[in-house]
Amino acid sequence: MPYAPDLHRLLTPGARYADEHGTYVIEAHPVDDVVLPTGQVVGCDPLVCPEAEPFTVTVPPGRYPARAWVAVVLRDGAEADRRVAALELVVHDEPAVRWELALVGDQNAATLDDDGYFGFGVDAGTATLADPTALEVLSGWDYDQVEDVFIPAELPEAPVPGLITAVLDETSGANVVTVSSGWGDGCYGTWIGRAEDGRITSFVIDFMVVPDPD
Repeated sequence: MPYAPDLHRLLTPGARYADEHGTYVIEAHPVDDVVLPTGQVVGCDPLVCPEAEPFTVTVPPGRYPARAWVAVVLRDGAEADRRVAALELVVHDEPAVRWELALVGDQNAATLDDDGYFGFGVDAGTATLADPTALEVLSGWDYDQVEDVFIPAELPEAPVPGLITAVLDETSGANVVTVSSGWGDGCYGTWIGRAEDGRITSFVIDFMVVPDPD
């Protein structure tokens, strides 16, 4: 069956997991609210592909809180590294009872092979969940503008690696909140949580940082 991360396992503050590289301790950090003037959500590397398609599932336009789930890597009892394990856009702050893969365009999860998933490519080590309104503005920036805002000489390392926020559309307030994408470049899927009554609880990018229980 298609790849399906155990997001309940991942989105648990204080949870601890271990592999040969160390012990991973999960921290939850609120980041800036995400403004969605259209109610559409795009998951992408905004520095490389701001023109990415929005997901087919939408939410009411508004301002939504977001969280970065950070895995602190301990070796010999001391912090040796920290990586963003997930970025969550919170729609309704309640537990999800089921998760579905976020899709764009004509993607169909039923066509996926075992362990397959649809995701977005990351080539600049950066990821976001944002409204197309903000990303459209970003797509028109030249490199110097992008560098000035999103590629400072020193990226934040703690508590959330790579955390940068910028309002790109002053009229609507649409913004882009970026974090570092786990271990770096790759292809990352986004999952949509739903409550018992079917309401959307959140969108979550899984950066595949936390070791598998097996």
